[in-house]
Amino acid sequence: MDNGAHILVVDDDREIRDLLARFLARHGLRVSVAKDGADMERALGERAIDLVVLDLMMPGEDGLSLTRRLRANGNGVPIVMLTAMGEDSDRIVGLEMGADDYLPKPFNPRELLARIKAVLRRAREPAQQARGGGEGYRFAGWALDVATRDLTDPAGVLVALSAGEFDLLLAFVEHPRRVLSRDQLLDLARGRMAVPFDRSVDIQVSRLRRKLGEDPKDPQLIKTVRGGGYLFTPEVERR
Repeated sequence: MDNGAHILVVDDDREIRDLLARFLARHGLRVSVAKDGADMERALGERAIDLVVLDLMMPGEDGLSLTRRLRANGNGVPIVMLTAMGEDSDRIVGLEMGADDYLPKPFNPRELLARIKAVLRRAREPAQQARGGGEGYRFAGWALDVATRDLTDPAGVLVALSAGEFDLLLAFVEHPRRVLSRDQLLDLARGRMAVPFDRSVDIQVSRLRRKLGEDPKDPQLIKTVRGGGYLFTPEVERR
């Protein structure tokens, strides 16, 4: 399923870079490495990268800043962030900046491989399905194209979405006017079960609301259902 996927490992620790490069290559993935943000930008400019494994704590520009810059520039390449054990606040900020998943250090390389495959699968499957059927959705003047993963606002302006934001919006438009719990959204949008106190869905919803121009104090498209989860309110037209 992941044959041909090209992974970029960004970490200032040479030992970790080399270990991950060897491990991922043994499992059929192509791997490039970068020691800092400048190396990362060169790699992204020179090669077609399918996913970035990005260390949060690096000298100079850290992983959070690099993620923020990529998303601000409209680069939706999936990102799996590596964070220090116990730094919950950093993980939350990482998701807010646009990371698609995170894994605390120290970690089992096999778990990282599973996370990478899950994120790649989420990024690829909607486009593969759409190539067969030209699938898309319209709601409240907005248009979501599943093949290109593009979101267009009512004025026709393209709105950049990260892979995680696209997955979440797709889950909503496929289940409109239905209360979805956080666990259901994790299953639908991220392909894994929630862990205790997992705030990732709330963070992704907050980011998605901003992209949809929602008033954070009175959102109309994605409503919070107390004790229940979230409700996508508009009528959805499928094409």
